[in-house]
Amino acid sequence: MNADENASGPDVIKVSAKSRSTAVAGAIAGVIREHHYAEVQAIGAGAVNQAVKALAIARGYLSRDEIDIVFTPYFTEVNIDGQERTAVRFAVEPRGGRTSAG
Repeated sequence: MNADENASGPDVIKVSAKSRSTAVAGAIAGVIREHHYAEVQAIGAGAVNQAVKALAIARGYLSRDEIDIVFTPYFTEVNIDGQERTAVRFAVEPRGGRTSAG
């Protein structure tokens, strides 16, 4: 898991098949608390599995703050070492839509 610069908002949380789902969940919860929006990216079945588990765990972490999150998956093309790859991204936000970070 690492973060990628994104000029339009918080960094993209990148998940690999080897990522610890609890660590990714903590990152998701932290970004949601700070920015009220997060993007999680995974390439490959193992990485998508870890990302989905992390999103479920993050819901539990955020429920303590009375924040219920929802996520919308979509495909995006990313360039890795000069090769185009298809990634699954999850747009994550509090239920009811984005609120202003404040």
